[in-house]
Amino acid sequence: MSALAVGALAFLSGCDAYDVGKPFGGFGWPDKTPTPQSQQMYEMWIWSVVAAFFVGFFVWGLIFWCIIVYRKRKGDTELPVQTRFNLPIEVLYSVLPFLVIAVLFYYTAVIQTNVNKLSPNPDVTVEVVAFKWEWQFNYKSAPDTDSSAATIATTTGASDYVPVLVVPTGKTIRIEETSKDVIHSFWVPDLLFKRDVFPGNVRNVFEVTIDEPGSYVGRCAELCGTYHSMMNFEVRAVSPEDYQKFLDAKKAGKTTPEALTAIGSDPYSTTTSPFNMKKDAQQVPVSTGN
Repeated sequence: MSALAVGALAFLSGCDAYDVGKPFGGFGWPDKTPTPQSQQMYEMWIWSVVAAFFVGFFVWGLIFWCIIVYRKRKGDTELPVQTRFNLPIEVLYSVLPFLVIAVLFYYTAVIQTNVNKLSPNPDVTVEVVAFKWEWQFNYKSAPDTDSSAATIATTTGASDYVPVLVVPTGKTIRIEETSKDVIHSFWVPDLLFKRDVFPGNVRNVFEVTIDEPGSYVGRCAELCGTYHSMMNFEVRAVSPEDYQKFLDAKKAGKTTPEALTAIGSDPYSTTTSPFNMKKDAQQVPVSTGN
């Protein structure tokens, strides 16, 4: 067992999680990790599966070894010697699972702490307001806990307009969530993260840093009513310079599509489209947004 453990450590120390997981499709885990948090979760998943394989092969090896070595062969008049007690094996089976669980618990606690960590001065603060069945994004001048916090720009979705949340890459983005009616859930699948949105005075707060520019589809992940499945949005990560230009355009009175056009970005969502919520309507007009 010691030789197996040493060999496993030597093998894993020279490997990268992406190199190990890519040939196997990430063992079912999305390999797109645009944030440091999602990258840590991906690595945790890959090494957990690898560790499970090592433990599984070891246990299967013991099982087949016992089946082969201690079977009753043809012509034998008696069963092979049966060992009733084996102290080293019993100690191994007690200590090894504890060590495996302890290591997994340690890394889980570390990564969970990093995912939930809040910085004292985030670079960007956005208030996410959910309502049946859309989203409103309020860009704040400071975190909500700051008495000087004020809304400097707003984007509101509608049945014919998918709201686009514009954020800068490489910056700490604080998301503060609240709901006007029922419980919703703010979910961006590519970020491997979601957080429920509660009505009343309960505010869920988390922070994320998006390293890769691009468009990321967002969903509501909590059954909130008739049009729950149509409650989509998009997160658009742009350079810090373009983000500032976007905010300046919004403060100048431009709509979100107009502000996106001003920075050379697609004016409307590219990852999802408005759904037809009227059964008798043949076509939903495209809104200019706000």
